[in-house]
Amino acid sequence: MPDEIIILSFTAASIAFLHTLLGPDHFLPFIVMAKARNWSIAKTVVITCLCGMGHVASSVVLGFIGIGLGMTVDKLVEIESFRGGLAAWGLIAFGLVYFAWGLRRAIRQRPHSHVHAHKGGIFHSHSHAHEEEHVHPHTQENSNLTPWLLFTIFVFGPCEPLIPLLMYPAAKSSYLGVALVVSIFAAVTLITMCTLVLVSSYGIKFLNLGRFEKYSHSLAGASICISGLAIQFLGL
Repeated sequence: MPDEIIILSFTAASIAFLHTLLGPDHFLPFIVMAKARNWSIAKTVVITCLCGMGHVASSVVLGFIGIGLGMTVDKLVEIESFRGGLAAWGLIAFGLVYFAWGLRRAIRQRPHSHVHAHKGGIFHSHSHAHEEEHVHPHTQENSNLTPWLLFTIFVFGPCEPLIPLLMYPAAKSSYLGVALVVSIFAAVTLITMCTLVLVSSYGIKFLNLGRFEKYSHSLAGASICISGLAIQFLGL
């Protein structure tokens, strides 16, 4: 194996690790959604991996299309940057909508009392929460839709560092180099994402929110929105 391919492989692994570690959008949405939705470890890993694969695969496909059309690296990076903006705004919108839904759900869960009068001057009251009576079907629908929304957002999310790494061996007509770069970048990205999500999810299970537990969905939505804002305006 040529030395330049070995160097390129180590570079791909290092960049993939740092790119994932420094991008809160790669792990924060899964951590907070796993907590709010009470996902199992298996479900959390599957959703994280699927979104990660979609994230990397979209950039690989774009890279191959660019190579086929003879696009320059700068042009492809520009397209990736545009896709990154779409993904960031997608996280912001998703977070805001989920925050509003979670807040409404928490308010409906708040118990309140009704007083009833009966013959003979007998009065009694009972308390209940509207959430228990009316929104179970909607909650199930939202639960099924959430992973697909995250997947769609991650497909739009670019892996900007992958493009230059991919273009170099492609320009040299090194199919082995292209395969190694893509495989190593994808593997390190997925492993890093899953490790961060699993360790954080395990730790957050011991976090007792107490009376704020009913706001877990709102907190999750706010966290996702903030991560999107950080990507869009801070360039993380």
